[in-house]
Amino acid sequence: MDILTKLKDWITVPRLGSLTAAPKSHDSQDTEDDGVTFPSDHMTPEEMERHCQQQLKSLPPLLTRQLVEYPPPAEQCLTGNIRIMQWNLLSQALGVHNDNFTQCPACDLDWGNRRYRILEEIAHYSPDIIGLQEVDHFKFLQRGLGTMGYEGTFFPKPSSPCLSIKSNNGPDGCALFYRTDRFELLQTVTKVIDVWKVQSNQVAVLCLLRERRSGRELCVTTTHLKARPGALNSAVRLEQGRDLMAFVAPLAAGRPVLLCGDFNAEPTEPVYGAVTGAGRLPLVSAYRQAAGAEPRYTTWKIRATGEVCHTLDYVFISVGRFAVTALLPAPTGEALGPRRAPSLTYPSDHFSLVVDLRLLAEPA
Repeated sequence: MDILTKLKDWITVPRLGSLTAAPKSHDSQDTEDDGVTFPSDHMTPEEMERHCQQQLKSLPPLLTRQLVEYPPPAEQCLTGNIRIMQWNLLSQALGVHNDNFTQCPACDLDWGNRRYRILEEIAHYSPDIIGLQEVDHFKFLQRGLGTMGYEGTFFPKPSSPCLSIKSNNGPDGCALFYRTDRFELLQTVTKVIDVWKVQSNQVAVLCLLRERRSGRELCVTTTHLKARPGALNSAVRLEQGRDLMAFVAPLAAGRPVLLCGDFNAEPTEPVYGAVTGAGRLPLVSAYRQAAGAEPRYTTWKIRATGEVCHTLDYVFISVGRFAVTALLPAPTGEALGPRRAPSLTYPSDHFSLVVDLRLLAEPA
């Protein structure tokens, strides 16, 4: 039986996280963090970072990294640096109950600590735009990031696997945040990604933003494609990538595009080529453009089957429209330690990608 036949058969069978799974009821509606307060409704990133460190003072410090800078472009730039962060946060419900991190003690996954580690990581790098996946505590992020001047949109998966976990805090999904002093929101569009015109369980969030200083408009999208290895899932991701590009292209309407996400695919998978080779919307990885290659890994964890170390996360940008001026490398194995991630010093099994970009003048 070929992959095409298997995929068609698979689509017709409802199962957890499959293409046809129906939405489920859940026990809570993102209420776990309702009692959390912040010192002020208006905080700088530095103040938020210090606040998080105070909350975590009994723990070892956050694992931080140094940005690698690249020479400024010779071409005319229309904007100063725009900093993008891409990060799969690790759903709290899935991380505790489903992901089977054999070298990660339960205390390392305590949400009371992880929520501040996540904010600390974001505040430390202070991005202008943030694409997030596996978000199942959006209200906490909305309030915490809101104190630093961000606004954001959350779109849940139609049948999030979190909803099958008794102690869930609601479904997981994707979120896109932007700094309001830097950008004006023009439009937000959300999408459940299709595979052969059948609704899947993966989603995307798209925002059209206008940079206040230059008046230039950007099309920014974040997504999280189908997980797990194998030819069948690779075929699903390819179809999802094609549908994603068909969704983004008409909304971009010639605007420069930033597309970030957890694609659950190595650069050798067909979906990578579907994104970077799209004729209507030519994109390139920001890391490949500047460094010549993708990071060696964007996730590194230990499960019952052994160490899992892959490159799955990307920041794609319009070809010829941006200069990359800085990149954040992945942490070294030595810095992570033998238990890898997540840990007390790093709250997710995926590492944040941070990219500094400058918008270039369009060629004459």
